[in-house]
Amino acid sequence: MKDNKCYENYPLKFVIGANILQLTIYVIGAYILYLTGLVWLVLYLIFIFILEIRLLKISCIHCYYYKKRCAFGKGKLCSLFFKKGDPKKFIEKQISWMDIIPDFMVSLIPLIVGIALIIINFNLILLVLVVFLVILAFPVNGFFRGSIACKYCKQRELGCPAEKLFNKKKSKDYK
Repeated sequence: MKDNKCYENYPLKFVIGANILQLTIYVIGAYILYLTGLVWLVLYLIFIFILEIRLLKISCIHCYYYKKRCAFGKGKLCSLFFKKGDPKKFIEKQISWMDIIPDFMVSLIPLIVGIALIIINFNLILLVLVVFLVILAFPVNGFFRGSIACKYCKQRELGCPAEKLFNKKKSKDYK
């Protein structure tokens, strides 16, 4: 396959797009959980906050993009709160599907709750939000990560545990 150029700092338009996408998923999920009560909304928001901090603290500190603008803007954000880690740890890290279940739960919890609420008491607006959540969280997010974020990522070239997990058979096809 043809060589792809890697971004030293991703274009701001990609970072803004990635964050709008992620925030939209969070807002839709938060609204769906709000429909079940304020306590569930607060718990969901705490869950998201913990996941974001965990990502910065255990992955982003070791990433090539620490203090740089990765596709999600987290390299620069991470450097504001945490000391730089060891890039070797990022490359050597192994992850499994079990490790990423919490990340999928950000979308799956509101999706399951939304479907349950639709079954209990049909609401067209809720149905539209659930469909929108499915589209954004899976095909759109997957497209962005595969076609933009990972495709032009310098860390992927150096070694990325997520790339190894998601692309076991074609792990070097980007090159």
